[in-house]
Amino acid sequence: MSGWTVSLHDRIADIPAQEWDACAGEGNPFVSHAFLSAVEDSGSATPSTGWLPRHVALNDESGRLVAVAPAYLKAHSYGEYVFDHGWARAFEAAGGSYYPKLQVAVPFSPVPGPRLLAKPDALEGTLSVLGQALAQVCGEMDLSSAHVTFCTEAEYERLGQDGWLQRLGLQYHWHNRGYQDFEGFLEALSSRKRKAIRRERRDANACGLVFRTVRGSEITEALWDAFFVFYQSTVDKKWGSAYLTRAFFSLLSERLGDRVVLMIAEHEGQPVAGALNLLGADTLYGRNWGCVGEWPFLHFELCYYRAIEFAIENGLSRVEAGAQGEHKIQRGYVPSLTYSVHHIQHTGLRHAVSEFLEIERAGMLNEMVTLGELSPYRVEKT
Repeated sequence: MSGWTVSLHDRIADIPAQEWDACAGEGNPFVSHAFLSAVEDSGSATPSTGWLPRHVALNDESGRLVAVAPAYLKAHSYGEYVFDHGWARAFEAAGGSYYPKLQVAVPFSPVPGPRLLAKPDALEGTLSVLGQALAQVCGEMDLSSAHVTFCTEAEYERLGQDGWLQRLGLQYHWHNRGYQDFEGFLEALSSRKRKAIRRERRDANACGLVFRTVRGSEITEALWDAFFVFYQSTVDKKWGSAYLTRAFFSLLSERLGDRVVLMIAEHEGQPVAGALNLLGADTLYGRNWGCVGEWPFLHFELCYYRAIEFAIENGLSRVEAGAQGEHKIQRGYVPSLTYSVHHIQHTGLRHAVSEFLEIERAGMLNEMVTLGELSPYRVEKT
């Protein structure tokens, strides 16, 4: 790495927003300075919650900042959605110390996108150098490992060629095939799936609910108060502890503006459910949802169908509705691979994980084929 300079920063505020965003680009809001600073400034991703910022900056020989990576020292594996708890237990049972580790990720957000962020005019090979920098940080800080999670396929291939271990995952994404409206999307489905979705939408809209989509400055503090209750309700049911603070949501709409898209359901003038989305260059990213009360098919209507309508109306290429959920397939969201890469210092642990990942990758590819057979889309006769 002769001629390159690596620095670590314990606050994203230490790197000017203009410089960071020149590396991050405008395609994915989750790696923007605005989103990451909102996570930190709200007290959501901080040392007290087990996320110690150590953002990596790479300067070239002239001293110009050319690449950055959102990175955190972690003393646990929560809020990451690429699960390595088994690796940690195995290493510690053998007498090793898995924590702390270096996590290159967007906190609490299983959203695929770039993680090694380089300026468009950076020299070829900059991503490899940034990967080397992460490995160097691991060695110099005596960390067990470095993990780059939910990265792009190009980053997966590049760091894989450089010796990082590769891991595949699955999510479910909706793709816009040039539909003019929601009915056009339904016409692409098999008759049975089309009828099921129409029935779900009819029942969800027959409960006296009023649906609204609000963005950026249109989202009042009262709406955020209501949404935070919804968010906590969902977290309490599934995980038991909320990652994001109430302040995060206010900072989000303040800093990301119209890229924050909140879909609200109201009953008798009061919000009863909400779905939070962020808008990228060509993608709507579903993030958090919650509700109070019981309403038939409300989750599907608010999180999936309204998101598809929004994407069609705004000419977006796809909707990414978050992690997990084979039930999304019958609603038009098809399985899509996600990518992660891992650098492990200890030779023995590295060998064991490598063998595990080789088997897991084969299983994941087979699962992709199996799930693909469940596609709700009509097969055109030739």
